[in-house]
Amino acid sequence: MAVSEAAPGPKTQKPGLRREIGFIGLIWASEGSIIGSGWLFGAQGALAAAGPAAIISWAVGGIAILILALVHAELGGMYPVSGGTARFPHYAFGGAAGASFGWFSWLQAATVAPIEVLAMITYGQHYSWASGWEKVKGGEHVLTPPGIAVAVGLMAVITAINFLSIRLLARTNSAATWWKVGIPLLTIFVFAIAQFHGSNFTAADGFDPYGAKGILSAVSTSGIIFALLGFEQADQLAGESANPRRDIPRAVIGSIILGILIYILLQVAFLAALPASQIGSHWANSAFTALSGPFAQVATLISLGWLATVLYLDAVISPAGTGLIYITGSSRVSYGLSRNGYVPSAFESTNRRGVPWVGLITAFVIGCVCFLPFPSWRSLVGLITSASVLMYAGAPLSFGVFRNRLPDAHRPYRLPGGGWLSPLAFIVANLLILWSGWTTDWKLGVAILIGYVILVANRLFKMNPITPQLDLRAAQWLPVYLVGMGLIVYLSDFGPLKHPWFPLWWDIGVVAAFSLVVYYWAMAVALPTERIQHLIDQVVVPEEGDIL
Repeated sequence: MAVSEAAPGPKTQKPGLRREIGFIGLIWASEGSIIGSGWLFGAQGALAAAGPAAIISWAVGGIAILILALVHAELGGMYPVSGGTARFPHYAFGGAAGASFGWFSWLQAATVAPIEVLAMITYGQHYSWASGWEKVKGGEHVLTPPGIAVAVGLMAVITAINFLSIRLLARTNSAATWWKVGIPLLTIFVFAIAQFHGSNFTAADGFDPYGAKGILSAVSTSGIIFALLGFEQADQLAGESANPRRDIPRAVIGSIILGILIYILLQVAFLAALPASQIGSHWANSAFTALSGPFAQVATLISLGWLATVLYLDAVISPAGTGLIYITGSSRVSYGLSRNGYVPSAFESTNRRGVPWVGLITAFVIGCVCFLPFPSWRSLVGLITSASVLMYAGAPLSFGVFRNRLPDAHRPYRLPGGGWLSPLAFIVANLLILWSGWTTDWKLGVAILIGYVILVANRLFKMNPITPQLDLRAAQWLPVYLVGMGLIVYLSDFGPLKHPWFPLWWDIGVVAAFSLVVYYWAMAVALPTERIQHLIDQVVVPEEGDIL
């Protein structure tokens, strides 16, 4: 076996992660990520994209994410390691696939915090002292130079809190999440009582003005999938869970079900509360689409000034809490990537509180850089949605391999119907990439290429004593998958062509067929059982011993 890897022994001598998070901390870590800036803007964007049929969009998005979450629940219970979503493909397909999905995972986690900071500043335009932080350009609120400085400062505060011990961090996030869940529920209740216009559901150009394409486009491009992201945070913190095999599956499934219910009710409440003055002849260009603080401004319009005040306060707390946990998650993903030998070993360095500080600093720097090419909330949402879904696509592939190669492995939670739900989850992930559209997906392709440059540099300059075997045979399907999905999106109804090769519905069929070919190809060439078990034993066993 042509591989140079460090023995597990020396790894356990380093200061390790601390297993101190209970079930409430885990489910609130996921729920705190799900209820972030997405709830502040998601209902507005979905209504503009699909009309009142956005309610259907939320249901479609919720079902899609739930299918992916169920797969993650079994994996997280089986192998409770830090940064799990980045590491499952490593165990199933070796170095080349593991490095690729690890980069997708880190890219997604590290760039969510700047989105949350942008949301805080956008809602802050309500205050005169913050009015110079953004300007309207191309119909979007974008950062000015003073706004960029404020954004960097907010990123610094979020990062600094992460230097607390994981136990204090979990308590801080749990307290914030009680607020973050409570305020949307309060908004739903008050809007429903104060103003509920049933006629709004058929106003403007009707309930379903843009047909199936509008409904499906809204799922990926208006912020729906972005809003529902975050259930995997329990997996990312698995290496610090006190009872991971019991608590992680419950936290993953529970958080996404609660999130789906809250977001559907928020869409209904926002739609029904809109005054007639905010609804034009077409949903896509009605007055409400220009609101910088949608829920708070609607509250003001219907004479609920006290609720508007609470919502402007929540526009600081909710995004800050989500940014907080994603900075945490990104540092744990980089920790996991280092354990696997993909990035420099410095990312495994922890301080005396067990916090991987190099990963925190790196996430802070990258987050700040994002403010330059992506100075508005909506400009970042599409990219991160696609990166997240691409990251999620590795889970059903890994799930299928573990079911085939390790049928007798201990599974604290065994997903019923896993044999057919696994390929279905892979199809769902690829459909979400399709619905994101070419405008978003080509940018993701550039980010993927940058990641490969970084990963190759780490290997060439030997910045990590572990040199993982690439296992190129097991990853032979990966370039075909990435390039193939790009071509399908380009040639589809969601691409730039006036006369697409794959019109609506046909493109869905093509994605499904292509996904099944890639899925079963990956199953056939995955690593043998002995190699998978060797990779798992190298990391899972030592980390399960890192209880300080």
